[in-house]
Amino acid sequence: MKYSLKNLVLLILMVAAAAVATGMKPTHIVAKTRGDLKLEAIVPKAFGAWKQLEQSAGQVVNPQQTELLASLYSQVLTRSYINAEGAVVMLSIAYGENQSDGLALHYPDVCYPAQGFRVNNASNGLLSTSHGDIRVRRLETELGSRKEPLTYWSTIGNTVVQGGTERKLAQLRFGFQGQIPDGLIFRVSTVTGNTKLAYEVQQQFVSDLLGALSPNQRQFLSSLL
Repeated sequence: MKYSLKNLVLLILMVAAAAVATGMKPTHIVAKTRGDLKLEAIVPKAFGAWKQLEQSAGQVVNPQQTELLASLYSQVLTRSYINAEGAVVMLSIAYGENQSDGLALHYPDVCYPAQGFRVNNASNGLLSTSHGDIRVRRLETELGSRKEPLTYWSTIGNTVVQGGTERKLAQLRFGFQGQIPDGLIFRVSTVTGNTKLAYEVQQQFVSDLLGALSPNQRQFLSSLL
């Protein structure tokens, strides 16, 4: 019986996960070493050319039910921001203190279609900031007449991961060290039919936001120091 490389990797990961589960149970919670990092407090309501916009004027779409968000994540922050040119960026950050298998991050690739959005294009890329590059995923989503290009990344511990295989490998690394990692999904989106402009605005927003944070806060949100 032949296995593809992907299936072989998944098989190895399953065996390794079983070994961790039977051989040792992680007990050290990484989140407790971070101190009191609250999304509401560390993400400024105004920075650079950006200021918070009332939700009624720029509603953030969260394609997950409130009950599910509460069960998966320790903290969720959703805000809209506007700059001097009138560009609006919707920000959503979901943070989970316990990134075990049962509480794993839920990605927009799955959540958006589940709520009726169509994903017209998806790609991986780099988002450049003054503090370094972040590996991101970009989706072009659509719901009726609403076109919403978005950029997101996810972290396990202080490492950006892309996709289920990288997430599982990161979990295993922590598991073999007896640790339970935390993780988050950082998402920015813009309602516009101009995808190129949307991604440029989102990149500027992220760069400005990270530049307004302390190194500890910046690492927490993006893995960058």
